[in-house]
Amino acid sequence: MYKLASDEKATGVMIYTQDLLVRGEVVTKQNNRVSVWLRTVGAPEYMHLLKPQVISLGGGAARTLSYTEMYVPTAQVIGFHLTPPARDPLDYDDTEKNRTMQPITLLVGTFVFNGTFRISTQVDLGTSITAGRAVWMSVYNVKISNPQLPQMGEMLVPMLVVRPGQVYFGLGG
Repeated sequence: MYKLASDEKATGVMIYTQDLLVRGEVVTKQNNRVSVWLRTVGAPEYMHLLKPQVISLGGGAARTLSYTEMYVPTAQVIGFHLTPPARDPLDYDDTEKNRTMQPITLLVGTFVFNGTFRISTQVDLGTSITAGRAVWMSVYNVKISNPQLPQMGEMLVPMLVVRPGQVYFGLGG
């Protein structure tokens, strides 16, 4: 089993890819704010996870797998958040002017994320996501469900990051 170095920590996270849900403890440096870690220049090529539990959603019935360690290619990650009830402070200033919270539905593989996206009051969602060109974007107060896994129920997370180039955006659903 992997032993954490004195400058490392393990933080519970959930990772969404096109056909996997991975829940485990990601290994990072002590000073990393894990909830927004993928938005930083220090994001790794592979995310190192301890005690991962994997639900494979590709073709047929969902399968569950467990490992002691796993390396997930960051390029394959579409969504990422801390495992509830853990939470970090939100990554925006409430007092910032000319901003609003836009209700949004994101389709991430077989998952449905219903939440809000912080957007300028001067533009619409389409302009914001195409002009922004961000590799990762934050979504807030997100209810996560999966029609193929009704037994999962609904999970609420205060904030997650998604790769906008790999999700489908829905309004008014």
